[in-house]
Amino acid sequence: MPTDLQPNPAVPPASRLGIFSLKRQHSATSATLLLMVSSILSGLLGLARTWYIAHVFGAGRTTDAYNAAFNLPDMLSYFLVGGVASITLVSMLSRFREANDDAGADRALSAILVAMTVVLTVVILLAEIFAPLYTHIFFGKLDPETAALCTHLTRILLPAQLFFFAGGVLGSRLLVRKIFLYQAVTPLIYNLGIILGGVFLAGAIGIDSLAYGVLAGAFVGALLINVIGALRGGLRFTPIFNLRHPAFLEWLRLSLPLMVGVSLAMADKWILTHYAAADKGGITLLTNAKSLFNAPLSVIGMAAGAASLPFFSSLFTQNRLYDFNHAVSRSVSRLIAVSLLVSAWLIALSVPIVDLIRGGRYSHADALATSEYLAIFALSLALWSAQGIYARAFYAARNTLTPAISGTIVTFVSIPIYALLFHQYGVPGLAFASDIGIFAHTLALAILLHRARLVSIATLDYPELARTTLAALIAFFITWQVGLRIPTHGYVQDLLIIAFGTVLWAATAALTLRFTGSTLLTQLRNRKN
Repeated sequence: MPTDLQPNPAVPPASRLGIFSLKRQHSATSATLLLMVSSILSGLLGLARTWYIAHVFGAGRTTDAYNAAFNLPDMLSYFLVGGVASITLVSMLSRFREANDDAGADRALSAILVAMTVVLTVVILLAEIFAPLYTHIFFGKLDPETAALCTHLTRILLPAQLFFFAGGVLGSRLLVRKIFLYQAVTPLIYNLGIILGGVFLAGAIGIDSLAYGVLAGAFVGALLINVIGALRGGLRFTPIFNLRHPAFLEWLRLSLPLMVGVSLAMADKWILTHYAAADKGGITLLTNAKSLFNAPLSVIGMAAGAASLPFFSSLFTQNRLYDFNHAVSRSVSRLIAVSLLVSAWLIALSVPIVDLIRGGRYSHADALATSEYLAIFALSLALWSAQGIYARAFYAARNTLTPAISGTIVTFVSIPIYALLFHQYGVPGLAFASDIGIFAHTLALAILLHRARLVSIATLDYPELARTTLAALIAFFITWQVGLRIPTHGYVQDLLIIAFGTVLWAATAALTLRFTGSTLLTQLRNRKN
């Protein structure tokens, strides 16, 4: 995990709420812990969301249309602002923060927020008009009825991107101040919005209820929460619409490579849905497998990645390049080590885990197929975790061009692999292609950071990674063998298998790590303390 910096003496003592205090300025460790707690809760809500949608709507053309409807909004958000709203702004605002120029930071934030809100609004209106054309081109293999439903749902979802963008801009002000609670709450409210939308509206408007739930969750979770946080933090907002404002031009210069470039970390979803549209229910099954895979990924990788950026930016801004190098390498080493162990657990118990969402309109065959895809995706958990840290190392160093070029090249080289494996092996081939693509993406980022002399590959903790790999293999084999001998027949039995398998996996992994002389458990315990 990222290294801690010295606490700011001006920071007031934390309240009794600890890491859950609204005004708490976090260390890297406490921020990671908070975001991990948020990710766990969000993962549970995500599981409930997946279970609800599977039971009520099943795995067919209706859910395929719903899942495919996210593609155009996601693409617009990615190519216009994507994650850059907060990623590049954190780097910019960190410079103002180091200079104690809060007024300048607020003016810059205001200029960027107003200008891009206007631009994004115009683009969303155009997308509403041309949504049928997009569906026809990108999802040409959908039948006419499903394509029409996909277009309809896309039009409902598009305005949510305004809420995500504005929330990301305002949230960046909080991140620079090491305040993470608002970011931690956002995914919880978002998932809850989708669930409540379905529960209260599904009987009246069907699958549309989920789309309106997305809008409500995005408005409250992404926008309103961050507005409250920014205002409580003293934001002085000044409406400035000037496309030539120096701050907007600087943000555009930093963000443009990320807008133009295509990272496989994002494009993977688009490519999967494009090819899976040819298989009835394929988009839904892959999406469900990815959702279950993203639950541990959010806890392990995304939480640490989100927490790391402000601290990496601060180290780089202070020209502490040695500390920067070792902070990134320590984060990557620990994340890979933990991810390998979790991958073993996820693969060994994939069948009972997915069986929890079976029922209603979601058949046993659907659950088995989803568990297969989940196990394949789980092979790359360590790579997904590592690439997030490596990408943020570039962003902290204010270099967005290099990862953009690298990501674009890797993405276009990977597309034929997706196509080939899909035509050879069907939907499972797409899952394997996803693993191959993210391996190439992660390796490219690591090599480029090494060549730029920012983060040396040699500083990874290879002996610890070897010990963890051995522990993961042994824990997987024993847990998997035991799971094979206990058939799944219901939710209670699934939970018992998962509980027993988890205890067995944890005990086996811990004993192996201790026997091989690993320090991973001690490191994690010390970080927690």
